[in-house]
Amino acid sequence: FSLKELHGIFPWLVESIFGSLDGIIIGWNLRCLQGKTHPNEYSVALDFLDPSGPMMKLVYKLQAEEYRYDFPVSYLPGPVKASIQEQVLPECSLYHNKVQFPSSGGLGLNLALNPFEYYMFYFAISLITQKNSPVTHHVSPSNSAYFILVDTYLKCFLPTEGSVLPPPSSNPGGAIPSPTPRSPAVPFSSYGMHHTSLLKRHIAHQPSVNADPASQEIWRSETLLQIFVEMWLHHYSLEMYQKMQSPHVKLEVLHYRLSISSKHHGSPAQSSYQALHAYQESFKPTEEHVLVVRLLVKHLHAFSNSLKPEPLSPSAHSHTASPLEEFKRVVIPRFVQEKLYIFLQHCFGHWPLDASFRAVLEMWLSYLQPWRYAPEKPPQSTEPLPRSVSEKWATFIQENLLMYTKLFVGFLNRALRTDLVSPKNALMVFRVAKVFAQPNLAEMILKGEQLLLEPELVIPHRQHRLFMSPTLGGSFLSSRSPAVTDASFKVKSHVYSLEGQDFQYKQMFGTEVRNLVLKLAQLICQAQQTAKSISDHSAETTASQSFFSWFRFTPSEMNGSYTGNDPDEIGQDSIKKTDEYLEKALEYLCQIFKLSEAQLTQMMMKCGTAQDENGKKQLPDCIASENGLILTPLGRYQIINGLRRFEVQYQGDTELQPIRSYENAALVRLLFRLSSVLNERFADQMQVLCSREDFVGRLCRYHLTNPQLVQKIRYSPVVRDRTSQNWGPRISLRFLASYRTLMSLLMIYFLASWFYIGPVGCTFIILIGYFLYAVIMTFFFEGWKPHEH
Repeated sequence: FSLKELHGIFPWLVESIFGSLDGIIIGWNLRCLQGKTHPNEYSVALDFLDPSGPMMKLVYKLQAEEYRYDFPVSYLPGPVKASIQEQVLPECSLYHNKVQFPSSGGLGLNLALNPFEYYMFYFAISLITQKNSPVTHHVSPSNSAYFILVDTYLKCFLPTEGSVLPPPSSNPGGAIPSPTPRSPAVPFSSYGMHHTSLLKRHIAHQPSVNADPASQEIWRSETLLQIFVEMWLHHYSLEMYQKMQSPHVKLEVLHYRLSISSKHHGSPAQSSYQALHAYQESFKPTEEHVLVVRLLVKHLHAFSNSLKPEPLSPSAHSHTASPLEEFKRVVIPRFVQEKLYIFLQHCFGHWPLDASFRAVLEMWLSYLQPWRYAPEKPPQSTEPLPRSVSEKWATFIQENLLMYTKLFVGFLNRALRTDLVSPKNALMVFRVAKVFAQPNLAEMILKGEQLLLEPELVIPHRQHRLFMSPTLGGSFLSSRSPAVTDASFKVKSHVYSLEGQDFQYKQMFGTEVRNLVLKLAQLICQAQQTAKSISDHSAETTASQSFFSWFRFTPSEMNGSYTGNDPDEIGQDSIKKTDEYLEKALEYLCQIFKLSEAQLTQMMMKCGTAQDENGKKQLPDCIASENGLILTPLGRYQIINGLRRFEVQYQGDTELQPIRSYENAALVRLLFRLSSVLNERFADQMQVLCSREDFVGRLCRYHLTNPQLVQKIRYSPVVRDRTSQNWGPRISLRFLASYRTLMSLLMIYFLASWFYIGPVGCTFIILIGYFLYAVIMTFFFEGWKPHEH
């Protein structure tokens, strides 16, 4: 094919592979393509889309001719789309000089992208747009072709060792040029002082571009990362988006809007209200989306930690640092930190309270521990002691203070609303507590908080640039004296650039958060008690089960037992895991927040009072009213989390209670009709017999009355007047509908046949035996009812 033909089919080919932006065309469905289910298609896709494969060769071939392809702005992430529609240019350099108004009769704004950008835009956004693709089998996201390709592209364009491999070129001595700046197609207001591309700044300091070939290729690394971050992380609520704008940026945008409001433009910009109203869409990341972001975070930590040690001479550094090394130095604070923080905040506040939150949790914990991805190996030790966090990470912790403190408080609030009896939820609490309990980590976080709360020194030339974000103005350290560039200033700049200058910081080791930790510790104790009671109850039930449990002869009390959020998590092994996780989590929380033994003992005593003298759990917290007991918010919380429960029992007429699982429904209905007929016909005679004071009257009362029915005092408040009802003597044959009774009779008849006793004789023997038994029981336990189940 000629270049012109390839240029024409390139957009169609990209859409055929990654699917359409509206999700109608699925394409190759890389997210569901796995080697185990489709090995041939899987290997072909990976080979074709490999960084050195045919598709990327086509991209580089078109890149050399500087072709451009239109990408609709309407499919960009919500915050970017809203700002561009307001004619406010985002701070990310990825969008600079690319926004174009449509020609006459055209629809919508477009980005003019080069082939590499166009390919990566489609590749990254397919993770978002192809959510509803059909899945006929269980898919593991970490084994999909898409996940493997993300990992491959990161390793290729953000290498931890060596430099970025040059693209294949048909020209032996040539190289693919970096994108050239283009004149803007429409005047745009900027967010403010946006940082320039690392490539442009590096070339500006180079006497000759050809002297450093790597400088021509760093643009691919920067472009790839910017596209991934913009497509995967630049999603959050409108309120958060507005809060992210600093006051001087809002003022600039206001001036720009006022300046264009009096002018007539050929294509008028969408009004602020309309643009922001159009961005009321809710963003709901999937678990697969979070797993891909975690892969990005882990690789960026490894990429940043592969930075070579800085030379002792500053002058030597300025002349020898390659663009890739400079990129490693700023990759996390400049490109990732801000958007990842907002993304995590959104997930912490909107993710369902279930075990799927584990993906978000692990992604957060991966970002908090860059030392796990450092090249140096931990010293081998025979003792399995946790490795202390080195002091060299103090700067990272201070410059990411909100990632540690505010999100920890967000996790506490989630943990207080979850069922900790579930092993999966208990595991999440254990994981967070274990990470924060690493030696020296809590001390460094506390040091960061102290730096943040230091009183600000009044330095006149410092005030106007006090809280400028690094993404808006470059480095904090530029043109400042050493006395001004202190650690306190860095921490405050980080916090207020993310949350605004009116942000009221909540100390992680302050009184308010400490009280939340104490509540969580108390909840852990209660969950341990609940898990223990479930385990004991399960053990008793197992020990008391007879041979007939096979036939579903389960006691009715089991119907009210606690099963938690997941009925599959009730086994003894799961209960044991829950207890282990909670015990270790409580130990770690005590280490982090220096909880004393006295506080723990007090909490354990409070948990112990949740059981009465008989070992039964108390009722949920409630208040008495004229209509009975009313649950309080605490009582609802106790029921939802399985900490306490009502002993639900049937309080009405035993003849009318629901059919049990151990009863035959047809026999229950038939015997009820028969009993009703007998009771109507012989009601007067039974009343006379039960009124007698001799032995016959006692025997009839034993069989025909149920005195316990009117002695029960726990009734539903809706039918409080039932105590006034009086049930007289009556016959109840419902016990014959029980599978247990039927199987017992069947076995008795079967054993009697071995001794050559017929059915009639066996029935007579059973009646005589029961009569003798009833006579004996009448003398001692007149109120006991053998046929009431």
